Amino acid sequence: MATQKTTPRIDPLTLEVIELIGTVVARYHEEYEDAAAGHTLTGAQARLLGLLSLEPLPMRRLAQKLRCEPSNVTGIVDRLEARGLVERRPDPNDRRVKLAAATTQGRRVARSLRESLDFAREPLAELSDGERESLRDLLRRMLGE
Repeated sequence: MATQKTTPRIDPLTLEVIELIGTVVARYHEEYEDAAAGHTLTGAQARLLGLLSLEPLPMRRLAQKLRCEPSNVTGIVDRLEARGLVERRPDPNDRRVKLAAATTQGRRVARSLRESLDFAREPLAELSDGERESLRDLLRRMLGE
């Protein structure tokens, strides 16, 4: 006998939380796009640069993280490379694989982008350390981390 998966009941509180999360995401994307434009970058270029500022990554992994086709990533990397923000280098573990990596200038731009995203900074500053930790932990839990 097959077991049926039950869908959780959607109550008014859950709907309100979903709506609030959607509003936060929309504001983040809007501000991120504006910050990217301030550096004459598209949102996709800014997201890719942000990822590469953390660590060099192979093109295939970038495509997975950005949820797009590897050919799109190649074009984005090409444009960022032409601006001196990204470089390609051999993977030290497998020289057949090319890694994309942020240059020093690229890391500076990525840091500037992150620092300009302040829509949540002021509201978060109004929360206590414990409240911010609780929010962080709840978000991690929602993401299955």
